[in-house]
Amino acid sequence: MKKMFLGLMGLLLAVFMVGCNKTQSLKDVEQMTSPNGEVKLMFALTEKGEPMYELFYKDKRVLNPSMLGIELVDAPNLLSGFTLSKVDTCSVDETWQPVWGEEKEIRNNYNELAVTLNQVAEKRDMVIRFRVFDDGVGFRYEFPLSDSLNYFTIKEERTQFAMTGDHKAFWIPGDYDTQEYDYVESRLSEIRGLMDEAITPNSSQTPFSDTGVQTSLQMKTDDGLYINIHEAALVDYPCMHLNLDDKNMVFESWLTPDALGHKGYMQAPAHTPWRTIIVSDDARDILASRITLNLNEPCAYEDTSWIKPVKYIGVWWEMIAGYSSWAYTDELPSVKLGEVDYTQLTPNGKHAANNEKVMRYIDFAAEHGFDQVLVEGWNEGWEDWFGKSKDYVFDFVTSYPDFDVKMLNDYAKSKGVKLMMHHETSSSVRNYERHMDKAYQFMVDNGYNAVKSGYVGDIIPRGEYHYGQWMNNHYLHAVKKAADYKISVNAHEAVRPTGLCRTYPNLIGNESARGTEYEAFGGNKPFHTTILPFSRLIGGPMDYTPGIFDLKLDFMGDLPHSQVQTTLAKQLALYVTMYSPLQMAADRIESYENYMDAFQFIKDVAIDWDETKYLEAEPGDYLTIARKAKGSNNWFVGGITDENARTAHLSLNFLQPGKEYVATLYADAKDADYQTNPTAYQIKKGVVTSDSQLNIDLARSGGFALSIMEATPEDLKDLKPLK
Repeated sequence: MKKMFLGLMGLLLAVFMVGCNKTQSLKDVEQMTSPNGEVKLMFALTEKGEPMYELFYKDKRVLNPSMLGIELVDAPNLLSGFTLSKVDTCSVDETWQPVWGEEKEIRNNYNELAVTLNQVAEKRDMVIRFRVFDDGVGFRYEFPLSDSLNYFTIKEERTQFAMTGDHKAFWIPGDYDTQEYDYVESRLSEIRGLMDEAITPNSSQTPFSDTGVQTSLQMKTDDGLYINIHEAALVDYPCMHLNLDDKNMVFESWLTPDALGHKGYMQAPAHTPWRTIIVSDDARDILASRITLNLNEPCAYEDTSWIKPVKYIGVWWEMIAGYSSWAYTDELPSVKLGEVDYTQLTPNGKHAANNEKVMRYIDFAAEHGFDQVLVEGWNEGWEDWFGKSKDYVFDFVTSYPDFDVKMLNDYAKSKGVKLMMHHETSSSVRNYERHMDKAYQFMVDNGYNAVKSGYVGDIIPRGEYHYGQWMNNHYLHAVKKAADYKISVNAHEAVRPTGLCRTYPNLIGNESARGTEYEAFGGNKPFHTTILPFSRLIGGPMDYTPGIFDLKLDFMGDLPHSQVQTTLAKQLALYVTMYSPLQMAADRIESYENYMDAFQFIKDVAIDWDETKYLEAEPGDYLTIARKAKGSNNWFVGGITDENARTAHLSLNFLQPGKEYVATLYADAKDADYQTNPTAYQIKKGVVTSDSQLNIDLARSGGFALSIMEATPEDLKDLKPLK
């Protein structure tokens, strides 16, 4: 550990440079470096007792001096008037094993600097704890209990991230209610001018600023640094956005308010989530960073044997596309649960969640090795579920007449398959909490062990936002309550993840971004999935629901429909590049029956991993990722590109030397194109070793998937080297 009281990266005077021509006189300057010495954090107090920090990577400045502190409601602020009363340091180097993940072991290695600041006039302390990793920094505010600091309300957190230039950024609009936006690639200075166009319609949305963006925010500097800003361990606190002062290129934290406009309610001792900055001169290191997970607490459950990764299909895509409906009948403009007798109503003939169809999906899942079948629209209430600000919208236990819960679950069990529950709340959160225990017990009684929950629409209690403190507490309550029933949760429209899956691994998936469903609503930009691993997935896995094979949605016939903005081979690649322990083959089973040779990759690909290698990466352009399946020597590789065709140069040096493998390559055909010929693909099979080098052509918005299995003597008789 090194401590520097005077001087800053070679300066002889204790000053921080602020902007181009201003200086701040400083005192109590502290320094901490990462274990490998490449990341350096500086902390200091100004003459006014204001806390500040600065960050360097390989002697390049990552952040200019940035202010720290908390503004309070009806109380003196925690912004200035501090003296440094105590400095604590420590080092940690440990490994831990996730219940599921991208590797079997994760190293947690950092140097810590904790500064205790005393606000003399108010007789209270605040601790700022920094952890400096080889790939970045995490820090948080801590509030010890005292007579002067017990219960307090946050007006705003004033954490700054002062950029060193007008960086390129991959951003979505800051919003209290949704992250389901297409990404924009621009300079920071261009955000204001592009914001109106970037804000596209959504079922619930509350943008807050012309320069407000969401985290995880990925940036790239002109001198080749990749910088990512996010948060970790978001518990009992509002979600952090970033608001840009685009004259000075300074981001400041902007918390999600409650119905009264307040940002957070605290009771000491307490602490904020961690604020994270990941940095490297290699984009692959951003993807490989485990800072977010390492800053979360260890697993809270003693027994995790019931938590399993899940590969599933579902009665879903045809409703998303508009071919079928969630609702049972078209005769009801208004539903009062418990009063409507659905058996006396005329079915609309479009209700997808019916016994016959679900049994076909169960049969298909059993035949092809899938674990579960999701069924949406099984329960009463879908006729007026959205946009009515309706409190008692679902009861989560009463099925429509054409969906026999017991029979279908018994049938699934006989086939070695489970049904996956669906709890759409319509954002009537009070109603969901009233019914939660009964709903979870209903699942247990009927053989379900996983639930997809949804929060579409404006929140009830009215005035609350999806990403406020109250809702964040609800999401975690739902996960912890589900654990009491040994149920795993996949929450859609919830707050974006911040690594809580380490502590609560039954949080097996989240949406919290623009997923495949938007391919039915006009399409995602071709570069969308080259950005998500650098942004949304920094906090945890996403239930992206890939695997659409009917890319032009021909099954819709004359009905209005969109087109998926990828090739079929890219859909396969997403099972590797978009990490999730919860992977859906999202298309209709009829679509897969037309392409069973390509479908083989979805059947084969693993969903839990011992090792991950990031082979090629550039945010917004391309990705190539290789993963070793849990408990085996089989590898799977996925590569994707944006709207530009490219050639992936692939070295298989990650394979075990001296072994031979059978590789099956699923790639774009020579005439493939995501707009004109998206289903054109080719499949090649051959022998590979750790010395193999492959050059694979990707079409526009194309991709490739490669399965690599240990070869048997029989294999070697018939196969030639793959080229």
